Amino acid sequence: MIFGLFRKPPHAAEVARLYGAIMAQWREVAFYQPPYGAPDTLEGRFEMLTLHAGLVLRRLGELPAPGPELAQQLSNSIFAHLDDALREIGISDVGVPKKMKKLAGAFMGRGVAYANALQQDEAALAAALSRNVLAGTGDGLALAHYVRTARALLESAPPEGFLRGEAAFPAP
Repeated sequence: MIFGLFRKPPHAAEVARLYGAIMAQWREVAFYQPPYGAPDTLEGRFEMLTLHAGLVLRRLGELPAPGPELAQQLSNSIFAHLDDALREIGISDVGVPKKMKKLAGAFMGRGVAYANALQQDEAALAAALSRNVLAGTGDGLALAHYVRTARALLESAPPEGFLRGEAAFPAP
């Protein structure tokens, strides 16, 4: 009974691969240069992580079981890595929960904003991306086009790929 506490969650390997695919994509140098122009700062990198993770999490949530379970495990993994990153950059043990609460709120808020904007036109999505990812310094049109392309690619991907820990993103 107590040994269950030390067991890896189901799909741990798949979740690790999904997280690796998301990390590889949001770290692409092209996103931090024109025409995308995301700021190459801690905040800009968080925004790109949020954007890519949100696309994958939304798709996983739409899949039949175990898609939602994978989405929850992926979300848990993302926040565990964020917690580790905060500690590595020197945030105190007392300060980490406060920062994590802010990051979680931003992460969830961005997910809702992007989901709503994706249901509207390109201008609405570009405005949401400009406001959040670009901190109001660009028009967000190139990034909006990329996000729509990425969403379409993820939606057309077979569910079996996600169950193997694969997430295909377009080249930036």
